[in-house]
Amino acid sequence: MSSLAVLVVTVFFGATLVRSALGFGEALIAVPVLAFVLPVELAAPIATLVSITVAAVVVAQDWRQIHLRSAAWLVFFTLLGIPFGLLLLRSVPGPIVKGVLGMLVAGFAALALRRPTTYELTDDRLAWFFGVSAGVLGGAYGMNGPPLVVYGTLRRWSPERFRATLQGYFLPASLIGMIGYWTAGLWTTAVSRYYLLSLPAVLLAIPLGRALNRRLDAQRFRTFVNAALLASGAGLVLQAIVTH
Repeated sequence: MSSLAVLVVTVFFGATLVRSALGFGEALIAVPVLAFVLPVELAAPIATLVSITVAAVVVAQDWRQIHLRSAAWLVFFTLLGIPFGLLLLRSVPGPIVKGVLGMLVAGFAALALRRPTTYELTDDRLAWFFGVSAGVLGGAYGMNGPPLVVYGTLRRWSPERFRATLQGYFLPASLIGMIGYWTAGLWTTAVSRYYLLSLPAVLLAIPLGRALNRRLDAQRFRTFVNAALLASGAGLVLQAIVTH
């Protein structure tokens, strides 16, 4: 195995461990890191295949924990938001959108870390807003995760329900995304090769992350999630500054 292949496998092991433990984050870790050594049009489809794998395993194991109504509404409204995301991609510079999104996400996370019990959503009445936001950002920049994580945090789901419900969303969303890559001719032999090389490490990381998830109480879990959101928001702001 080449040094590049070892790096790819190592990155996806670490990213999958985070995704399996917290329910999100592997694309925010894997794609930016791998973009230094692989073209984005190669790294992104591999990350999507890994996302499908993680989501499928988690859904098969923990489907009873999925909040089906929330997941269904979020997927539905995401599909409605994707066309607006494509329009946004053509009309607004990417660094501006990333910078604004990063500041909003980081601001929410910082507030939630400082005042963890201030805000809560008790039903799905605002699922349309977060779902459409995820669709817009996913259609434009492949960043549908942050609005969903904010929504799950506000719903105050248990760590198990948070993790499982997000996978109930990511599974169909990632399948749709992979169909798009295949239609665009981006599902290449290299994508399949790197995915298959990474698969054993991914399958090892999933149960390790699941075990970590079950060792966290609700308060500590939300702290970790908000810390990850803060880091993600700061990373988006940094990307916006660097690429401006």
